[in-house]
Amino acid sequence: MPLSDGAWGACQVTAVKGSDIVAVALAWHSAEPPTLADLVGVGPLLASHHSWDPRPEHHGILPDDPVPPDFVWLGNLPVPADLTGTPNSFAGWRSLGTQVVLQHWWDHDVPDPVKSAYKSAATRGQVPVDLGAGPVALAAATARLDLTGGMPPVPATGPVRWAAFDQLPRCTEVVWSGPDRGLVAALAERPLISSLTWFDPPATLDLGGTSLRSLNLRGHIRDLRLPRSLSQLLLSQSDNETTVTVADNGRWLSLHLEVDDPRPTIPVGLEQVRTLTVTGNGMLSAAPARAFRQLQALSLRWQAAPGSLLDAEALADLEQLAVLELHDGYGIDPDILPELPSLQHLDVYGLRRSAVPPLRARYRDIRLVVGGAKSDTWLAANLDNPLRDWVDDDERGGRAACQAYAEAVRAIDKLPPTHDVDAARPILQTMVEKLNAVQARYGIIDTLRREEAADAFLRLAARAGVPGDVADEWFDDWRAF
Repeated sequence: MPLSDGAWGACQVTAVKGSDIVAVALAWHSAEPPTLADLVGVGPLLASHHSWDPRPEHHGILPDDPVPPDFVWLGNLPVPADLTGTPNSFAGWRSLGTQVVLQHWWDHDVPDPVKSAYKSAATRGQVPVDLGAGPVALAAATARLDLTGGMPPVPATGPVRWAAFDQLPRCTEVVWSGPDRGLVAALAERPLISSLTWFDPPATLDLGGTSLRSLNLRGHIRDLRLPRSLSQLLLSQSDNETTVTVADNGRWLSLHLEVDDPRPTIPVGLEQVRTLTVTGNGMLSAAPARAFRQLQALSLRWQAAPGSLLDAEALADLEQLAVLELHDGYGIDPDILPELPSLQHLDVYGLRRSAVPPLRARYRDIRLVVGGAKSDTWLAANLDNPLRDWVDDDERGGRAACQAYAEAVRAIDKLPPTHDVDAARPILQTMVEKLNAVQARYGIIDTLRREEAADAFLRLAARAGVPGDVADEWFDDWRAF
């Protein structure tokens, strides 16, 4: 397994039962790819980083998760006798390599005092945390700090007391907004903070001295420097050009672009990216993918109707493309895709039912996964409904949710154009109450569906002129899921 830190790991398949696969990460980390002979006698990776109790990284592979195209088959070795039982959990192939990287980093790069403080925080209870706007009591084991939400409060102006982070040695994720105010320096001093979401960041941002592994930037970036440790990068793209400085031109990055324009300006400096996700609205273009000639896995995700793909012929220029995922591309004709000689896995979720037979006929020789197919009649009534995919979880519950949203849209659109918040309130509350009833009866609103419900609610509220902060409060007060 090529690893995100530039090294190599290895994993072993321990069981195959029909389409079910079980695999274990091995205790191997090397600068060069191992041979089969190197792995004789190598046991499973026992992950003990962070708060994990040592146990083999032995997982059932998630259904329909393809073997990454850059994994290298070595051969067969006997399965250890103690790994023939039930796996510890379910995960994707990539998570095996992630655990090898994390354990190696924990063992070799994290100072012992930092590890000790992390472990001991579990039993410290509440601690005072003061970032400069007054102390508040937080659990010492707090893992995520959303500093845009006022807890703990951050002074509106002046210095921020970043030393307060030392009271929270288990903090690994930070959410921030606006100017730097010393945040980058504070992150550089704390190697356990590995995830950062930053709204409205500075146009020039140097994170090269941090230990971040996941970065979500929501705003306009002109110059961005990234640490070698980073493995996941999300950028919300606009018309401005972003220049990124990162090891090996992004070869080890999984890049996610959220775009408004079907043909957005592509970041410079990420030419070696091999895994790319593009999320957009009703139309996406394949043309920007040409900037990533080494691309092996591409996921295109539509968030609105009609779900059309432009410039599909550009995919033919991606000579190493092995995995292609299309989610909610209801406007795609299967014939639009060019011939892709390296394609091994095609995942199409959310499509017209009439498109399924030609897809199956065309892609008989690769692994094809099709889900969420819907009739033309259903789509004619619900293509613009953001809750349309709920019918894939439960047909009756999903239809009820779609109806609740559609009724709210019709009622909102009948309101006079004066943006009367009081008039919109009962309409929005009725919608949430109907979703509460859907959850009570069908139990289909998990974390993902809750986020989709929130997005749909907030869009409707904005359509009615309800301020965002008021809509957020209403949704949280009314929902029972």
